[in-house]
Amino acid sequence: MHLGIRLLFGVFLILGLATFFVLRVFVTEVKPSVRDVLEEVMIDSANAFAEMAAPELADGTIANAKFAAAMKSYNARQPHANVSGLTKKSVDFRVYVTDAQGIVRYDSENIAVGQDYSRWRDVLLTLRGEYGARVTRDAERDDGTSVFYVAAPIVHQGQRIGVLTLAKNSSTVGPFIERAENKILSSGALLIGLSLVIGVAATLWIVHAVRKLARYAEQVEAGKRLPPPDLPGELGKLARAMNGMRERLEGKRYVESTVRALTHEIKSPLAAIRGAGELLKEPMPAADQTRFAQNVVEQSERMRRTVDRLLDLSKLEGLSAPIKADVFELVSLAQQVIENAESRHVGAAIELNADPSVEVCGDHEQIELALTNLIENAIAFSPHGAEIQCNISRANQVACIDVIDTGPGFADFAAEKIGERFVSSPRPDGSPKSSGLGLAIAKQVAELHGGTLTLISARQPTQVRLTLGD
Repeated sequence: MHLGIRLLFGVFLILGLATFFVLRVFVTEVKPSVRDVLEEVMIDSANAFAEMAAPELADGTIANAKFAAAMKSYNARQPHANVSGLTKKSVDFRVYVTDAQGIVRYDSENIAVGQDYSRWRDVLLTLRGEYGARVTRDAERDDGTSVFYVAAPIVHQGQRIGVLTLAKNSSTVGPFIERAENKILSSGALLIGLSLVIGVAATLWIVHAVRKLARYAEQVEAGKRLPPPDLPGELGKLARAMNGMRERLEGKRYVESTVRALTHEIKSPLAAIRGAGELLKEPMPAADQTRFAQNVVEQSERMRRTVDRLLDLSKLEGLSAPIKADVFELVSLAQQVIENAESRHVGAAIELNADPSVEVCGDHEQIELALTNLIENAIAFSPHGAEIQCNISRANQVACIDVIDTGPGFADFAAEKIGERFVSSPRPDGSPKSSGLGLAIAKQVAELHGGTLTLISARQPTQVRLTLGD
């Protein structure tokens, strides 16, 4: 099943269930709410009528005096009121009055005068001082035939002398209930329609974005170099992650091409070595022989260092995390690296200023390789015998290694590209430029350990900072 179909099915199912339950709640609440409002209005009206009827019930003229005449005029009224599109053509209250014994003394419909209503709940409860109300049905299971009765006590001179009951047939409010239910259902249908349209649009948008991402993956697989698609949210993150993977793969291919280029570059010192070797076969003065032999050694050492560093860099670039992660003190490692550097370079003076409590969690060999290259780079670009500083500290839970030298600093082009392969400044002693791989190795080690390689100062004194995360 296609992704789009699955998403659409899910949207339809969720919207359908949610709308069904919401509409069910609304519809089932309409009738009780209307009835509650009707009862509240009838309570007010019953109490108002009870006050009007009290004097005449007290003197026994309730059936033929002013109250009866007013109710007769009330029943004859035809309001023709337009209530939100529905026309009310008649008044619908039935009124009956009982005395303190529950005997009906007045009935606006003249059907219950003289009857004993003392056992009906509206009369019984009201005479007890409670709220009296009841509902009856002409047809037992037909709510449309329900009649609501609400009673109010008739009080004269502080005494409860009877009960006035208002009655209203539910059929008079039925059209209003039906209209409300129809409106809710039609609005619900419209809501479902709009929701489905939005759901379809969102699904199509997601499917379109996923297809763009799939096409991009296919193009990357085919070897095409394209920028990642501009997608929002998580799909955008995925696209950028895929682009990062592509760049890593291309980086590996770039290293391979770099090795080929470097091999080509090595041909020159190899040719020099070969030429010196051929000359050494011939008789020559001892001084020339020594000079050519020294040239062979220097060129060989230069090639060895270049190849070793390139191999180290290639290994590092193939990793996504340190091979081993151990916790160790950085100061002891720095002391060992400095001692090794001073033994290799006679006259080198390296001062270590370190916080002995600084610890790192990482690959011991990789960090040693990075620090060695930083120290070697500082020695190579410093005047003979000049002091070099190595400062180790901690800032914001990050270990910082600062190597400071008094050399000429970085050329402008090199300062902007610190840590890139084969980027190097001229040496102060005029010797050939280095391969530029030392700082590239240090940068790669820093990134593997969640840190950075930063040029703090490009001019004298030159300061390079390597940071290592926890």
